[in-house]
Amino acid sequence: MNPIIMLCPGQGAQAVGMARAWFDTSPEARGVFERAEAVLGELWAADGATAGLGKLSALCFDGPEATLNRTDVSQPAIYVASVASLAGVKARLGFGNGELPLAAAAGLSLGEYTALHIAGAFSFEDGLRLVALRGRAMQDAAEASPSGMVALIGADEDQAQAVCDKARGGEVLVCANFNAPGQVVVSGSKGACERAAEVAGEMGLRATALPVAGAFHSPLMAAAAARLGEALAATKISEPRCPVMSNVTAEPHGAVAGGSMADAIRRRLVEQLTSPVRWAGCCQWLIGNAGRLGGSEFVELSPGKTLGGLMRRIDRGTKVKSYDDPSSLDA
Repeated sequence: MNPIIMLCPGQGAQAVGMARAWFDTSPEARGVFERAEAVLGELWAADGATAGLGKLSALCFDGPEATLNRTDVSQPAIYVASVASLAGVKARLGFGNGELPLAAAAGLSLGEYTALHIAGAFSFEDGLRLVALRGRAMQDAAEASPSGMVALIGADEDQAQAVCDKARGGEVLVCANFNAPGQVVVSGSKGACERAAEVAGEMGLRATALPVAGAFHSPLMAAAAARLGEALAATKISEPRCPVMSNVTAEPHGAVAGGSMADAIRRRLVEQLTSPVRWAGCCQWLIGNAGRLGGSEFVELSPGKTLGGLMRRIDRGTKVKSYDDPSSLDA
């Protein structure tokens, strides 16, 4: 099998029923959920906001949707679903006791943690603890300040920045996600987001408010970033076994002069909460360097096929194979 480039979905990819087909058909995938529930059982029981949630598998498979969509639930749910699908894929392809050959890995926002885990930067359990804390910290930061996010359809970076400059009005409003050509998300205070939608319409752009808890990837996440930084400082991080893209720089993680790879990864993950996600740039870097990396096949883990859809806007000639369902391996 030739090395593959693995893409890992982020928040927004969750849906009731996610990863159920893997759970039902793969003992390896079920094992991932069992390990996750052992960790989350302790974490969630110790937090009044999550104490009554029950098992993660039940939330993923049966909902309710409103609970699954909560930031503190959807983030660990997506991380676990992605790793479970990978475990099922590895078993089906004969890599049950080893690792799939990876040329590179990348993940959209939350998915960067999945990418780092599958590349060997940290254990599944440590990654899950980080993701669970990240989701709770982001939820708390969102609740502390009325805020939101707005997708600007048809906008390039300069137009999105112009929307922010015209609509900010002394509040927080920044570009938060550069997902694909013509799809930029802005993030900020509630009033600024409402003005952004109006300004976008005046500029001939289509604006859609996103169903998220708050202003992710903006300065309003500073408190969450501080909490995440403390957790990352206490987490063992190893050098990844393949290039893993940083959402902040749109380049692979790498040690900075005078520091270690682990410290650089910690710093970028903290910065990611308050910096724009440059997903289109990550994909363009991977496409441009695929030959040098030795991998030309792009694969997207469960849940969903969001990243494949974005890739069609980024580079129509690059196909992404989905591992959302076991039947995808038979295609």
